[in-house]
Amino acid sequence: MKYLCVNAGSSSLKFQLFDMPKEEVIISGYIEKIGLEDSFWTTKINGEKIKGAKYLKDHNDAVQVLLDELLDHKAVKSLDEIKGVGHRVVHGGEKYKDSVLITDEVIQDIIDMTKFATLHHPGNLAGIRALKEVLPDVPMVAVYDTAFHQTMPKENYMYPVPYEWYLKYGVRKYGFHGTSHKYITMVMKEKLKKENVNLIICHVGSGASISAIKDGKCFDTTMGLTPLDGLMMGTRSGSIDPSIIEYVCKESGETVGDVMNDLNKKSGLLGVSGFSDSRDVENAAKSGDERAQLALTMYNDRVAKYIADYYIELGGDVDAIVFTAGVGENGIDARADIISRVSCLGIELDSEANSSIAGFKDKNEGIISSKKSKVPVWVVPTNEELMIIKDTYKICHE
Repeated sequence: MKYLCVNAGSSSLKFQLFDMPKEEVIISGYIEKIGLEDSFWTTKINGEKIKGAKYLKDHNDAVQVLLDELLDHKAVKSLDEIKGVGHRVVHGGEKYKDSVLITDEVIQDIIDMTKFATLHHPGNLAGIRALKEVLPDVPMVAVYDTAFHQTMPKENYMYPVPYEWYLKYGVRKYGFHGTSHKYITMVMKEKLKKENVNLIICHVGSGASISAIKDGKCFDTTMGLTPLDGLMMGTRSGSIDPSIIEYVCKESGETVGDVMNDLNKKSGLLGVSGFSDSRDVENAAKSGDERAQLALTMYNDRVAKYIADYYIELGGDVDAIVFTAGVGENGIDARADIISRVSCLGIELDSEANSSIAGFKDKNEGIISSKKSKVPVWVVPTNEELMIIKDTYKICHE
């Protein structure tokens, strides 16, 4: 049976078609620059990448390209073969603690929660509506980035602000990248042969978050009301003194919206070094660029601080530290630097093992810590799309 995974952004749409329950990817694609004159897409099937380009005015046009690609490359003989569609949705608030079948009520809730995810929900909604229009009888599932983190205890998700902000406006920590953290938790339960695992999961890349997993459930995480909180990222600042916003507004004449845009899109690695991609930052740092060196030090230091923080939160009872996502899976030097910063906790790297594991090498997962290390350190590739489809398949068969 064939199930479609869709991740629609503000100007992009990623898709994968799975053969279930085999969990095999039949075809995948990435449609970019929706709404711009130079819209284009890349489709991958049977190991071959096929490119296409034409003006796509909106997500309806993008969905039509998606469906045409499925048919033209014979991934499906007819659209009737698609038995379910799983949609990534960024924010589920407190209401949604798991993935759900999309109903009119769910769509209205996504609209209402757009105030929490103004950058993401319009694209999420556009993808849902466009596919519902062409596949009206196919069950569709919303898989929320925030859902996995809803097991956090209140002391970890509340902010020390006026309590009425929580009651009236829903101000609290929600957490994101939940689909990735959920997937890694599931994989580590299997690898460690233990259901109630305690983990520190480092989803570090252009977007970055760390979670503390206690007894197999999220206990704490770095992202907050929005994905801007927590770690320094590719273009996001992460946690800063909130007074900076008012100060910069007064000094520059910019609006709060302008400054928030700067914190989301012009900060992090980009703000400090001038490069948003960690690979470019590393290359510049190796050539002696002092700002790039500073950016890497700041990035790695913040990851290490949260690992230490969550190690304490878990009472030192940690079954594994796991690196995943772009930097986590491929950043050999970054991993080594981060682990060296937490060596005081008895965590020790095996340099040879670390150097042998990356997405571009023959081996892409495994243990990178030494046998003497107090906590084993793993590299495990994440697979958010597979997690979305597993949830979708399960819900469609309930």
